[in-house]
Amino acid sequence: MRPLDNAIAAMADDLADWRHTLHRAPELCYEETRTAAFVAEKLRAFGFDAVETGIGGTGVVGVLHGASGPGDEARTILLRADMDALPIMEATGKPYASETPGKMHACGHDGHTTMLLGAARRLADTRGFDGTVVFVFQPAEEGGAGAKAMLDDGLLERYPARAVYGLHNWPGMAVGQFALREGPAMALADEFTIEIEGKGGHAARPELTHDPIVAGAALVQALQTIVSRRVVATEPAVLSITVFQAGSAHNVIPSTARLGGTVRVFDKATHALIVEEIERKCAQIGAAYGVSIRYSAGREPYPPVVNDPAQTAFAAEVLRGLAGAENVTLGHPPVMGGEDFAYLAEKRPGVFVFMGNGDTAPLHHPEYDFNDAALPVGVAYWSKLVETALPRAA
Repeated sequence: MRPLDNAIAAMADDLADWRHTLHRAPELCYEETRTAAFVAEKLRAFGFDAVETGIGGTGVVGVLHGASGPGDEARTILLRADMDALPIMEATGKPYASETPGKMHACGHDGHTTMLLGAARRLADTRGFDGTVVFVFQPAEEGGAGAKAMLDDGLLERYPARAVYGLHNWPGMAVGQFALREGPAMALADEFTIEIEGKGGHAARPELTHDPIVAGAALVQALQTIVSRRVVATEPAVLSITVFQAGSAHNVIPSTARLGGTVRVFDKATHALIVEEIERKCAQIGAAYGVSIRYSAGREPYPPVVNDPAQTAFAAEVLRGLAGAENVTLGHPPVMGGEDFAYLAEKRPGVFVFMGNGDTAPLHHPEYDFNDAALPVGVAYWSKLVETALPRAA
């Protein structure tokens, strides 16, 4: 990693303090009122040209014009950070650990918000660009489709932009390193529930029952053949059963069982095929075991994140200038996790970048914590991206 701008390096203590403040008070999907207020207060203090709250529920938008005043859509770009936390009991033991039992920033959105705030302060101080930057602090990335909610609330109609940019910290990658890829970068993420209704009874008289547990076990096995036997071998796909609930007594065969799971793919046609196969196997297993099996889709699945080739090449060049070519991986393997930045990237050319968080616990883990050492690095990336995308006139 090359040396950071002195002014950005000098922000390190403030950045850590901001993040720790956010980390202590995690808020779940669409509950981010304190976080949004914190963000809006900072943006106004930085002297932003406009700050709007309540977009898409609890979203915040800040608008910053460069040295020559407002830019048209061709001279406007959008930077996005997510703000929400997860329903996980924190186990980091940090002095700034969550003060809300059962909620924590286990995905680093406190860090994402802080880095974008840091870039907001730096760019507001310098105005070292020509055009307009739209800073988007988004709610409800963790399953709530906050990006879609902000778009449905007129985000791009109110703040037209030519391109959109996002990032996510990546445990296991060294601080100061970055990775990205053009094309499909993160998966379409679906959820589903399967309800099995049989006939319960005494565990000593199974012949008088239609056992939903046995049917559910057979269905779980059958579903695992969909990816291996129905999906083209070269097409990445995951089908995982993550919930199996049935019964509450050792001597009672229950009447019902419930399965839940997720599908991850990069191609919408493959997703449709997998859903069709799930429904077919539910019908077949139900008939074979004399039970009723009903498949229900969950929330609307996040689309895959598809990075625009030109924006990917541009971001890679910015990162090479910032961190050195040896610290930038272009062609990072696709990630099967989902990310609602995909909605923004469907509307405008965009790119989603991974940045190193060092040797930390994995995302969504009770011991995970965003690495404070990465905060100035993220600020430097956002700042350099803006200054390169919207250069001052010679």
